[in-house]
Amino acid sequence: MLIIKPSALRDIVHGLQVATSIKAQRPEWRISWIVRDIFSPLVRSCAAVDQIYVFRREGGLRGFWRLMREVRQKKFDLVLDLQGLLRTGLMTQWSRGRRKVGRADAREGAGFFYREKVALPPAGSHSHGLDQLLQFCTVVGAEPRLAGPLRFRELERLNLAFMETRKGLPPVLMFPDSGQMNKKWNGYSQLAALLIREAGRKVVWAGNHYLPCKEIFPDGTFINLTGNTSLTSLPALLAKADWIISNDSGPLHLSAAMGFKTIGLFGPTDPQISGPYPLKHPKNYAIQAPVGDLKLLSAKEVFHLFHRIETAYARR
Repeated sequence: MLIIKPSALRDIVHGLQVATSIKAQRPEWRISWIVRDIFSPLVRSCAAVDQIYVFRREGGLRGFWRLMREVRQKKFDLVLDLQGLLRTGLMTQWSRGRRKVGRADAREGAGFFYREKVALPPAGSHSHGLDQLLQFCTVVGAEPRLAGPLRFRELERLNLAFMETRKGLPPVLMFPDSGQMNKKWNGYSQLAALLIREAGRKVVWAGNHYLPCKEIFPDGTFINLTGNTSLTSLPALLAKADWIISNDSGPLHLSAAMGFKTIGLFGPTDPQISGPYPLKHPKNYAIQAPVGDLKLLSAKEVFHLFHRIETAYARR
């Protein structure tokens, strides 16, 4: 089987959950994957994926043809285009596959290249993005459901002693960045201050772009790893945290997919459609900003909601 899902991180995480479900229910399938180079370490390390083909977008048309020549060396029983865009439709067309299946809601004319299409769930486009992708499980006769948390092979042996605390309680891990400004909450510095000074917690920031913290804290209570977080280090970092707090971004969905305690901060996007999956799970929570505007969400409000969520979880 060949899965085509080159980007982005959130969508790849959801795709890996689909691959994990297929592998758990139909272990006879060997899964290959076309993925962009910047996301390839994570896909390569996923326990459900057997082989990857690396797509380098900056290679242009020549790089695209080089990739397809490599892919065409193997004939697949099944090709699944989970992306549903023109580029991935062309990848599907030029792959050697007995069955070629894509999304019913494919865009940019990609649907022209599929021999079969997977229907959306009953709620259609209003269903969660992962529920839409899980419908691909039915192509191999599997149920469209999750099959446990994502598991990753250890690629980096990391010294994570800095994640330990004197009190023995793991730190709160935050991802303050987002690729879209309307999804980026600017209250993480104030929230860190409240957690450290009023709740006695240790806070760690992470992410691939550097963000300065506006507050100054006592030694050992705050660590800023933004700009120094590799993709392959994410699973290990998440596993060492007590809670993960994030904007609507890839790390949020990776945390939920791995089964960790996750809180998402949401502005204009609907948590029912793009929140940590599934929202009804006792480890997944979403905080929606008033009228969908993150500028109206205060750090004190998030701090009090965090305390309420943490207390409720401890009573379960």
